[in-house]
Amino acid sequence: MHIAFMNTSVDTSNASAKIRRIGIGLISMATILLSACGTVESAARDDCTSIGWSIGSAGYEDCFRARVRERNMDYSRPSDLEPKPSLI
Repeated sequence: MHIAFMNTSVDTSNASAKIRRIGIGLISMATILLSACGTVESAARDDCTSIGWSIGSAGYEDCFRARVRERNMDYSRPSDLEPKPSLI
C-alpha cells in the first residue's frame, strides 16, 4: 500500500486578504446603517428650526436645550422596569 501526500502548505496571504475584505465590508455596512440613525442633538436642532427658531437666537438655545433634555429622558431606561417576581 502506497500513500502519497500532497504539498500541504497553505497560502496565507490569500486567506488574510479575504478576511480583510470581509472585515472592511462589515465595517462599511455598519457605518452606513448607523449613520442613518442621527443623534439626539441633530433631532433637537431639526425640531427647533422646524418651528421657526433661527440657529443662534436665545429662543433657539432654550428650545434646543429643552428638546435635548426631553429626548434623553425619552430614550433612557426607566428605573421602574426592574423585573418583579410574579405572585401567581
